[in-house]
Amino acid sequence: MHPSLRFALVVLLPLLVRTPVLGTAQKTAPCQRCRTLVDKFYQGMANTAKKNFGGGNTAWEEKTLSKYEFSEIRLLEIMEGLCDSSDFECNQLLEQQEESLEDWWLRLKKKHPDLYKWFCVQTLEVCCSPGTYGPDCRACQGGSERPCSGNGHCNGDGSREGDGSCQCHQGYKGPLCADCMDGYFQSLKTETHSSCTACDEACRTCSGPTNRDCVECEAGWTRVEDACVDVDECAADTPPCNDTQYCDNVAGSYACEECDSTCVGCTGKGPANCKECVPGYLKENGQCTDIDECSLAEKVCTRKNENCYNTLGSFVCVCPDGFEETEDACVPPAEGAETAGENPTQLPPREDL
Repeated sequence: MHPSLRFALVVLLPLLVRTPVLGTAQKTAPCQRCRTLVDKFYQGMANTAKKNFGGGNTAWEEKTLSKYEFSEIRLLEIMEGLCDSSDFECNQLLEQQEESLEDWWLRLKKKHPDLYKWFCVQTLEVCCSPGTYGPDCRACQGGSERPCSGNGHCNGDGSREGDGSCQCHQGYKGPLCADCMDGYFQSLKTETHSSCTACDEACRTCSGPTNRDCVECEAGWTRVEDACVDVDECAADTPPCNDTQYCDNVAGSYACEECDSTCVGCTGKGPANCKECVPGYLKENGQCTDIDECSLAEKVCTRKNENCYNTLGSFVCVCPDGFEETEDACVPPAEGAETAGENPTQLPPREDL
């Protein structure tokens, strides 16, 4: 590398590295750290793909100084953007592997075009090729070409960690994820491929996609002739819900829902399904409706001048504003004053001294 560029990297990289702060997130696994650096290197190559030396005579510069595409200047620009200043692990790895990346860029890139494979797998030996795992990069269960039959994840896949066991996707089971779980059936089976599809909701186990293909019915379903059908728990002789609820049948089960507040017992949702109405309501046009006690022929507010106000399910009796409330009447302000004037306070006669 040109001395000035090497000096720039020597000065730049230590400045980027920061002592990690205690209490920060856990350290990244070595393979993931290397993979991230390689991804950013490729991103840096994409960002600089259309650039040049930036001088006034690009043709002369490229002829004299070599092509920008393969230049040390471009390498420096890429490396300057690889790590955030606060990313200690990234900067530490970059500082340690500066010369390796330089060698790949200037001398090895054509022979080893896959930077990830050359740098992370072969040089640093912190990763494995896809489909392999562990310190020795052994093939995953089911082989490196199609681990876990393509129906699961190989533990440690692509890293130097893990045990290579299969963690099956939903619907699959077995050491190679080639078998179907209960609730799924095998819709495809070849020497290399296995595919499981969900049974109908009525089936616990099945041989096909419909409720007629159930081998065993799911809980809440029962076999009628050659199919599993929903059990209507709400139609049982003894209702499963209490007196203030109604039963709502759902696929494979049921739910107890509260009756409307206007009901005394009900058969469904809302005031139209009340068996009886609570006090203050009566059945009108098929549903429980509030009684307007204030409009009844017989007055419910019996004191003189008293106002009646209807409320949901009841009513209130109130004296108008400014009226004096007594036991049997609402007394207007003027009458109260006159009543007070009928018995004025008498002062004793004055005696002359």
